[in-house]
Amino acid sequence: MIYIMIVAMGLVVFFNRYLFIEPRLPVRLNRGAREFLGFAVPGMLTAICGPIIFLHDHQLNLSLANPYLLAGVSAVALMVWTRNVLITVLLSMGLFYLLRWLI
Repeated sequence: MIYIMIVAMGLVVFFNRYLFIEPRLPVRLNRGAREFLGFAVPGMLTAICGPIIFLHDHQLNLSLANPYLLAGVSAVALMVWTRNVLITVLLSMGLFYLLRWLI
């Protein structure tokens, strides 16, 4: 039963993506729908990263000894400053591992 559910979910995701990628299909979104879908990626990343950054043992951790929080704040600052994803990822990961080693 679990394998059937995994295959079914995979097919749903595949066909959902296929409708928008295949250029021969006549599926077009209006401007409002495209703008609405523009918020999907930041919302998903926030839902995934938020608990990792802010919670430790199901407790809110906003201390300066939290390497996840410090690296996350530095990643946001680096992205605003450099506007380069590769540099931001590399520098913030390096800072994170340095903080994990030091703290």
